[in-house]
Amino acid sequence: MGAYILRRILLMIPTVFGIMAISFLITQFAPGGPVEQALANLSGQNVSMTERITGSAGGDFTAQPGQGGQSGSAYRGSQGLAPELVERIEKQFGFDKPPLERFGMMLWNYLRFDFGDSYYRDISVIDLIKEKMPVSISLGLWMTLIAYGVSIPLGIKKAVSDGSRFDVWTSTIVIIGYAVPGFLVAIALIILFAGGSFWSIFPLRGLHSTGAANWPFHLWLFDYLWHLVLPITAMGLGAFATTTLLTKNSFIDEIGKQYVTTARAKGLTENQVLYRHVFRNAMMLIIASFPAAFVGAFFGGSLLIETIFSLDGLGLLGFVSVASRDYPVVFATLYIFSLLGLVISLVSDLAYMWVDPRLDFESREV
Repeated sequence: MGAYILRRILLMIPTVFGIMAISFLITQFAPGGPVEQALANLSGQNVSMTERITGSAGGDFTAQPGQGGQSGSAYRGSQGLAPELVERIEKQFGFDKPPLERFGMMLWNYLRFDFGDSYYRDISVIDLIKEKMPVSISLGLWMTLIAYGVSIPLGIKKAVSDGSRFDVWTSTIVIIGYAVPGFLVAIALIILFAGGSFWSIFPLRGLHSTGAANWPFHLWLFDYLWHLVLPITAMGLGAFATTTLLTKNSFIDEIGKQYVTTARAKGLTENQVLYRHVFRNAMMLIIASFPAAFVGAFFGGSLLIETIFSLDGLGLLGFVSVASRDYPVVFATLYIFSLLGLVISLVSDLAYMWVDPRLDFESREV
């Protein structure tokens, strides 16, 4: 077991390196980088940006009439700007160094979990991520727990009663829930229950009401959970369908195998057959799908929900950072998400052994 875990951890190094290298390479060819945006703002006489770049230098680096454009500059927005100003902007964003040197410095800093500062916000990247983390943790963790907590028992019940009326109408409900996009469900919930056109039962913005920090803990907790009802409902319907049907099909497949018939012939009850023999075999597929579902719910699947319900989390942060070319935030979140996904995948493999101790990790290559 120890050797297998060590191999998996060592494999994470080239995997993360490859992800970061490909992403870094793409950004080198992506138009509209931070330097180009700064130059475009300056060309458009953006005073606040000019003061930010030149305020401490005491000099006026704006090109004078007659200086002409920067014919040797690689930036389209540099026409009419002095070379000294272009160099200052490149240095501010760290683009005065060769790409390989910048990539090496980034990796070295990331190994020490030093993610630098945001280009456009007066805050370090790690503090910015910490600031947005509560929203993503709340959405991802609660949605995953509720989805698996409801879907697995429901899937087992549907497998046992396959073809019954209960199986048919529950399948209809979960398939409809899966077919309807989450953002449409969110809008419908707002119209119905958040003061849109009918009832005003649930709050619409944030994770807490104004002044909730000063409330007693039980009221604070209730307010927190009350704010999560609509976002979690909107996010969870698709996850319910996927996990429920996967659980049902996995259990049906196992129930039809020979070892189940043998267990029944030995006089075991249906619950003993189901939970002592079928459960650990059928759950293998569920566990295998957990890492992708968790990471997706935690980081990738909440952008529209965060936007609709005015929740400022990592999904919205990542989108805004990519749109504004805030590369320190983009690369830091990518690095953290990739690392977390690999760790969760390893934990998922270890959960296999917990469900089925017959698995021998030591005999596996990786």
